[in-house]
Order: sequence, then structure tokens, then C-alpha cells
Amino acid sequence: MSSETTDPDSDDDAVGYFLDDITFHGKSERTRSSYERVLRDFESFLAEGGHPVPVGEASHRDCMAYVHSLRGDKSESTVATYASYLHRFFAYMTQVGTFEGNPMTLVMEEMDESINTDPTRREIGLPAMRSFVAEMTHPLERAVVVTLLKTGMRVGELCNLDIRDLHLAEPGPRPSVPVRAGLDGRPDSLYVAAEPARGSVVNGEERTASNKRKRETTIPVDEELAGLLRRWLAIRPDTRSPADPLFVSTSGSWGERLTPDMVHHAVETHAREHGWYREGGGAEENVTPHYFRHFFTTHLRDRTGDRGVVKYLRGDVAQDVIDTYTHEWGNRIRQVYEANIYRLLD
Repeated sequence: MSSETTDPDSDDDAVGYFLDDITFHGKSERTRSSYERVLRDFESFLAEGGHPVPVGEASHRDCMAYVHSLRGDKSESTVATYASYLHRFFAYMTQVGTFEGNPMTLVMEEMDESINTDPTRREIGLPAMRSFVAEMTHPLERAVVVTLLKTGMRVGELCNLDIRDLHLAEPGPRPSVPVRAGLDGRPDSLYVAAEPARGSVVNGEERTASNKRKRETTIPVDEELAGLLRRWLAIRPDTRSPADPLFVSTSGSWGERLTPDMVHHAVETHAREHGWYREGGGAEENVTPHYFRHFFTTHLRDRTGDRGVVKYLRGDVAQDVIDTYTHEWGNRIRQVYEANIYRLLD
């Protein structure tokens, strides 16, 4: 690789400067190529039309127009990925002092407003959800469902949890596994990592599911969830896995880590009995583990009025945002969470 670097003060070279820096920071060639593809496409978009705009002078309206131009040709998940790359690019260039501000901040906030606002999706109130949880009598099923409902994590992230990722102030009966260092001083918390990927070996075990967080997240555990987790740990089967998974099967795959398919099957069974699942029904009708993430987002956002806290807990925020909430986790995050999280047991 050449030792020459681009000039950060030149608009023409702003993208090249950023690409050089992420390479120096250790990002893979694949990551660099992904950023380059998106950022060069954005450059081309700004250059089109009668009034070309340098990247460093792009406004939030230019960014919104670019994101809008992607829709129709690309899936919503791809649009979100392109937007996140732009957001990180502008955030970094602002942080190093090359750009005066991040025009993508407002765009990302507007995009977040559209998350889980499908008017055709089934809406379930707290009383109905409490009734649904009450029908689950098995400690494993109840602990799994309430964890999903109270944390907003994805089902793959739940399945990847290990004993070390749970720190309870009153641990109760549990394997003698020390909590991970990231939970020191943070009792009654769950740690959701960002790195596990399907097929990779983490904590000595090959994983069957992937986490999709932008950054690791520490989520508070309230008294209600802590009690359910202690009850589950009291009957949790022993496992041969060196990772000591938190949730393991109590049926045919006795003692093996839960998989997303196992969780989906359990939730579907109860949802059918409750009239919330129909064969052939779409996401707007059927209640699945992913629906619980929607439930968490909708209810906690309405209660707190703080999109930032909810985004942090969901693991949807990038480095420049999450640093603020990580720093304030001990007071703001836990305080807001405990003051607003709903009860699911009568």
C-alpha cells in the first residue's frame, strides 16, 4: 500500500481521506470496499444535475434526496445500510474537524421515526400481552419471552447469550461462572455482544445464530425479569458447552443451546393458541419473536419520549451516538429504563 495519503481539507479527496483512515484503523478490505461503493455513489449523485455539490458542503436535504433516490431500486435494509455508512462518514469527518457538521443526523432521526409504524400491523396492548405471558407456565418459555419483551433484543442475540453475560445482584442458584468484565459494577444487567456470527466460534462454542448490533450493549434487568431468570437458572439443565449458554433446551436437544428455530416454534405454538398466528399470515398479522422487538420499541418509546435511549437499548446506534449513552449508562439509561419499563406479570 502506498504511504501517500489524501488531503482532508480537499473536498475532492474527503472520501479518499476517510477510506485511508478506516484502513489505518484496521478495517478489512471488504469493509473499505463497501464504504467506497456507497460514498462514491453519493459523490456521483451530488455531481448530477445543474448545481454540483462538493461532499463537504452537502446539506441534510441533499442527503435526504439521495436516500430517497435509493428507494424502489434497493430493499429497505439496503437503504438503511447506505444511510448508516453515510452517517458514520460524516460523523468521523466532523469529529476530525474536516467538516463543520453531520447532515445525516437529522436524516437518521427521520428514518428512525418510521421504524415499526406500519399501520396494518397487529397492535397488542399491555393487558393482552400480560394474558399471553400468563399462559406460559414453563420457566424457560416464560423467561425467554419476557426477556425478548423487556429488552427488545433479536432472537439470535438471545440465543447467543452465555451465563457470563448476565449479572444479577442476587444471583440465586447458577453455575459458578464469573460475569464478563464489561459487567463489573453493573449489577442486574445483560450484556449483548456485537461480534457473534453464525458459524464462528465464540467463548469456545460454534454459534448457530448471528448478532446484528452495531455495538455491544448493556441492558438493565428489572426486578420482574431478574426473578424469572433466577427461577429458570434454578432448573436449567447442565450443558457440555464450554460457553455455558444462558438458555438451553429442556426437550429433545436436552442441555444444548437454544436456537432461533426452537424459540420460533415455542412462540408460534402459544400464538396459535391465543389466536395471534395464522398459517400464511404475514408479519402484520402473526406474532413471532420479532414482533416482541416491535412491541418493546413501540411501548417504551411512547412511555419515555426518548428515541435515543430506545435506540441504544435496541443496539441500533452507531459509535458517535452510543458513546454518549455508554458514558451515562449508570444514571440516565438505567434511570429512564426502570422508570418506564412495563410489568408483564400480574
